Amino acid sequence: MADWSNQSLIRFTHTEFVLFGFPGIITHRKLLTLPFVFVYILILTGNFTIVYRIFMEKSLQAPMYFFISILFLANISCTTSITPKFLLGLSLGLDRISRAGCLAQMFSIYSMTIFESGVMLAMALDRYVAICRPLRYNDIMTTRTLVVLTCACWARSVCLVSPVVIMTFSAQYCRSNIILNFVCENMGLLSLACGDISRQKLVGLVVRSFITLGDFSLLVLSYSTILNTAMKIATGKTRNKALNTCGTHLLVAMFIYMCTIISSIIYRMHRSISIDILNLVSAMYLMLPATVNPVIYGFKIKEIRKCLTKSWRKKNHLTRT
Repeated sequence: MADWSNQSLIRFTHTEFVLFGFPGIITHRKLLTLPFVFVYILILTGNFTIVYRIFMEKSLQAPMYFFISILFLANISCTTSITPKFLLGLSLGLDRISRAGCLAQMFSIYSMTIFESGVMLAMALDRYVAICRPLRYNDIMTTRTLVVLTCACWARSVCLVSPVVIMTFSAQYCRSNIILNFVCENMGLLSLACGDISRQKLVGLVVRSFITLGDFSLLVLSYSTILNTAMKIATGKTRNKALNTCGTHLLVAMFIYMCTIISSIIYRMHRSISIDILNLVSAMYLMLPATVNPVIYGFKIKEIRKCLTKSWRKKNHLTRT
């Protein structure tokens, strides 16, 4: 580890940075290429498959499935802004990234993460109207409403992320340009800064706390109200369907937020944890939800499961004939 650090400190410029993930296993970094390629293929295949089925099946042309497809497209965008560059660094040593590229990657990661959280809130609103105001559902959840909600989620993410990114890159960098991570993230960059960075850290902490605690609290409150109403007014199949659908959304939301909370806790303990473990936590935080979400929705939502099964049987039949 001393070799690469000594060489890298001889000459550097802050017009570009080096994304040096997993420095503790420098001689075996290429071995990580295969598992990350496999995970990335799983993400693309799983998310694109469900988005395609939702787009093609008339029975899935409903607001709930629209938001699911938006969530999956955000998953794809977030991981695509990270993984190809990371894989090029692992396999070919192309681990340098320009200052502008680093800014763009950071903005993409954080904006998509906050956008996903906003979409989860929009999905909760959709379920609230469907179960608590069923007679007005078609009047409220129109195409215009879906577009407005999607744009509002995106505008919110941009407004929250922009100060974090701008303040991070306004810091004065005077140390090595090596980021000991495989992505550009604000704490990794700020560790290279000199001078007072307390404001940058505070803004980042406030935004993360607002999203994690604020959005999660709203989701729990929303689904508690929805499930309480469903238990009172629904019976039989209707109640079971409401419980299953809301339970699935809440499960996905809890999984996403738990990854965020665990990541935050571990990063606060960074002095007692190796850099490689921190990088692994970052990878899980950024890639695991995108890998697991299609599995959860594919198995738990009956309509999606039926469409996937029908498609698989049709493809299998054509293959045999």
